[in-house]
Amino acid sequence: MCGHCGCGDETAATVLNLQTGKETAIKRNEREHDHPNAHGHFHDHSHDHDHGHQHVHTEGSPRRRSHAHDPGAAAPAGEILTLEARILAKNDAVAEKNRAWFKGREILALNLMSAPGAGKTTLLERTIRDLKDELRLYVVEGDQATANDGERIRAAGAPAVQVNTGSGCHLDADMVARGLRELKPAPGSTVMIENVGNLVCPALFDLGERAKVVILSVTEGDDKPLKYPHMFKAAAMMVMSKMDLLPYVDFDAERALANALQVNPSIASLRLSARTGEGLGAWYGWLRQELAEVRALAFS
Repeated sequence: MCGHCGCGDETAATVLNLQTGKETAIKRNEREHDHPNAHGHFHDHSHDHDHGHQHVHTEGSPRRRSHAHDPGAAAPAGEILTLEARILAKNDAVAEKNRAWFKGREILALNLMSAPGAGKTTLLERTIRDLKDELRLYVVEGDQATANDGERIRAAGAPAVQVNTGSGCHLDADMVARGLRELKPAPGSTVMIENVGNLVCPALFDLGERAKVVILSVTEGDDKPLKYPHMFKAAAMMVMSKMDLLPYVDFDAERALANALQVNPSIASLRLSARTGEGLGAWYGWLRQELAEVRALAFS
């Protein structure tokens, strides 16, 4: 197990198709990558999966890091850098294939991230119920264990696959590719990727999505953007959730926004409550705008 963040290979990851009940194990040692291409087909090939903790670096994002799984042993710097480059190249390559597949099918893919309990699943449930007659919505649901959230999504009316990461603290591009193979989203649809609840690692992994969305609930501290800057720097949109609870908690929404803008001056922001419906119109408007842009850019 990684001595820093808990990502390891002790527990196998799985993909559960909630429509068919089919469950597929993801072997960490010899992972078969089932990659979709831009034509909607999947290519299968196998390779060894390095047991490192992979952090993706994009322009303006934090540096990549690799953690050895033996916290008691210090690997030579050159060896760590070589392993890091191999791991990151693999994730980046799969992410680009995911991105090309989404683009070729005019699919809007969003990566929803937050701390545990911020309201990602509740927001998705409300979004599905309100928009299922207008938009074709699909969900890749990420958790370490259980299919509880995936079943909630399916009950709300959207096809879903549950990706359980085992001891992993985030989804990676290969897990998403495998989930897509089972999910089979229709052309022109929207795929919501609900990441594992974690304010660190998910921000640093490219899954092939169009945009990262960070959800910050008012039950958390308004200083979270400063405490977890990589998450808010990577996100295109910050959603402040559970606004119906604002009168009962010590949370300053204006300060939270200012802190987020300090970390990421280009971040957009919405405030809403999935319970009361406050602010959902703006959220739905943003989704429609993003989908329209995806369709306009499909042949660019």
